[in-house]
Amino acid sequence: MQISATLPTHQTPTTSDRLRSAAVEIEAAFLSEMLKSAGLGEARKAFGGGAGEDQFSSFLVQHQARQLAESGGVGLSEFLLRSMMEKTNADKI
Repeated sequence: MQISATLPTHQTPTTSDRLRSAAVEIEAAFLSEMLKSAGLGEARKAFGGGAGEDQFSSFLVQHQARQLAESGGVGLSEFLLRSMMEKTNADKI
């Protein structure tokens, strides 16, 4: 059995990759605020998790919002990405 010693090649992210990441982050922040406004993450009245639940519920909401945004979300990130791509292309001209 032979094991190859190849190191992972790290590619520098392209402008498109960085813009896509930024667009998803913006959509995740938006969705997080919408989920909070909808009452997700609020402590339950009976049999709640106490102070620990209150302290960490915001992390859960943020993670859920990020997962939503990364899996397509509401389409806001695609709209933002197109707008940012147009802006960066216009700056190059």
